[in-house]
Amino acid sequence: MTNNTINRRSVLKGTAAVGGAALATPALVQNALATSGEINILMWSDYLPDQFIADFESETGIKINYTGIGSNEEIINKMKATNGQGFDIVSPTNNRSLQWEPLELLQPFDMSRVEIDRVNPAMSAIGENAWNFGGNGSTWLPHIWGTEGMAWRTDLWAPNGDAPSYGDVWSEENAGKTMGRAHSMMLGAGLYMEASGEMEPGSIWAAYEDEDKMREVWGKVTDWCIERKNRIKLIWNDADSQKNGLLNDGVIVGQTWDGPPLALKSAGEPVTYQAPVEGAMAWVDGMSMPTGAANTDQIYAFIEFAYRAQDAGVAIDSHGYNSPVLGADAHTGDVYKKNFAEAYPGDSLANLNPWPAEAPWYAAVRTEFVNRFKSA
Repeated sequence: MTNNTINRRSVLKGTAAVGGAALATPALVQNALATSGEINILMWSDYLPDQFIADFESETGIKINYTGIGSNEEIINKMKATNGQGFDIVSPTNNRSLQWEPLELLQPFDMSRVEIDRVNPAMSAIGENAWNFGGNGSTWLPHIWGTEGMAWRTDLWAPNGDAPSYGDVWSEENAGKTMGRAHSMMLGAGLYMEASGEMEPGSIWAAYEDEDKMREVWGKVTDWCIERKNRIKLIWNDADSQKNGLLNDGVIVGQTWDGPPLALKSAGEPVTYQAPVEGAMAWVDGMSMPTGAANTDQIYAFIEFAYRAQDAGVAIDSHGYNSPVLGADAHTGDVYKKNFAEAYPGDSLANLNPWPAEAPWYAAVRTEFVNRFKSA
């Protein structure tokens, strides 16, 4: 997903391939219980639903200590502050490998203890390629994939045409009723500027390759966004703030992750989510093992459980994101399947924008422009 276009075939290939083997009792439980019987997980705030945790703890006897986070920066900063101590699993996004490699805070997995064949091969290849630091083995396993696109209140707003646009967040028509996350909302603005002829096509992705180009492109994007900043109602920072924006804070349309609005939609709220005309931005969040991980057997027991189609299906049916586990979608209800089809109609999956790998210089420079936008 860092270098190749995602399409329906690469995402969904073999979704019914896993059979009864996926339901086998974990062979690692006895060893796991011989140690502390706990696992400390630093993961995105809505990825481990209560039912998933309860099922895992009931079956294995291993207690999950779950710390929710809302950004990759939080993960990196916590690991840097503790020198890789305190957590057994962390969940970096696929495009952050260039930031993690020089930190030397992750250790490779013993792949003989991972049922990697249960996972979509296009996603497992990300760890083998982008996260195999120094050729010592993969430090990253795929866990949840999703997109960032457009959500809206179906009772208060509708897109002009078959699909929404990133530009809807910034439009005068919707002024004071929109939301987004600062850095990705600005990137979405750049894609809209390209589509509307205000910037050269391909500029946003070219900015990942060269700092001078990045400063040129993001300078234009930031000026454009500052001119329209007063039209933004809310800048969100996690799943809960996205939900609250749509339900309680007067937001009618926003640039969001897919999971939070689809969870609201599943609960019967007048909310929906769809890939925009410019293409949704795709990501895969993973599981990585810090150098200071203390509960090794529990880690592999958790991975074994998370890579079972039925248990992965329980999770995505609750939080609304998607699983790389083959056959997980077969263990979801009709609501999940309907939501997925409506979020990615037509050729939406073929038009996804894989989020490119971010070099440390890119993240630092982007922060400069984001801070300039926020303080304007």
